[in-house]
Amino acid sequence: ISCIYEWLDRRLVAQFQNRVGPRWFQPLADLLKLLSKEEIVPISVNRTLFILLPIFAFACVMTAALYVPMFGMESIVGYPGDLIITMYLLSAMTVSLGMAGANSMNRFAVVGATRTLTQLFAYEGPFMLAILIPALVAHSWEIDDVAIYAGNHTWMILTYPIGFAIALIGLIGKLELPPFDAPEAESEIVSGVLSEYSGRGLAIFHIAKNVELVVGLALISAFYLGGIGNPLLFAIKTLALLMLIALLQATLTRLRIDQTVGLWWQIGALLSLGQLLIIILVRIL
Repeated sequence: ISCIYEWLDRRLVAQFQNRVGPRWFQPLADLLKLLSKEEIVPISVNRTLFILLPIFAFACVMTAALYVPMFGMESIVGYPGDLIITMYLLSAMTVSLGMAGANSMNRFAVVGATRTLTQLFAYEGPFMLAILIPALVAHSWEIDDVAIYAGNHTWMILTYPIGFAIALIGLIGKLELPPFDAPEAESEIVSGVLSEYSGRGLAIFHIAKNVELVVGLALISAFYLGGIGNPLLFAIKTLALLMLIALLQATLTRLRIDQTVGLWWQIGALLSLGQLLIIILVRIL
């Protein structure tokens, strides 16, 4: 499923840029090719960290997927407070990427790690606040409860559009997609933190990012687009969000890391806090 969403993302970006784009099996073919290749471990890195970081990142996003309603069904595992756990698990992917770059002596990987961890502080706060807005409205920290509440009330994209916009932009930042792709800008630092990864390690990091994309889309659609629904509605909602993300990728140019940290942190954090303050005041009054 994650490969299908990756293909749709690449295909949509290509169409917006007046290109053909990859064929439907290309992401899967790339993945199988990487898995079949030899993994080269540089002599300058900590071998244990180099091997385990991709596995840890993949394990975190797959665990997060257990708590999020997927494909129109309730989550596999749910308990009070699982929203907080899910947010931390999704953040662990970015931290793993930063550690993977810092573990290397390659200058491109080190610069990529610095940008990754710097950008983390820019979008993580606004993204978490935007996701917490529906939870505060629903009076619950359990994802299924918030999704059910969202399905029984007016779509929160209509009542809290600022939170929706911040959540979507924050997801783009978490995935390091354009215009927030400074940590792995090919024209500047090759592949950033992944410059020295190959074979299975690169493939596992790649799968983890694709899974995080699907989990993020499912979480935003469940909270802001009317709850869980059914498999057809899930596909329609997540694909609509994916199309919007692809449009932003195709139309916006890459932001410098100082622009991401300065502008987005100031604007995104202030808007998120402002909307939270309004919710709290309304509940009190």
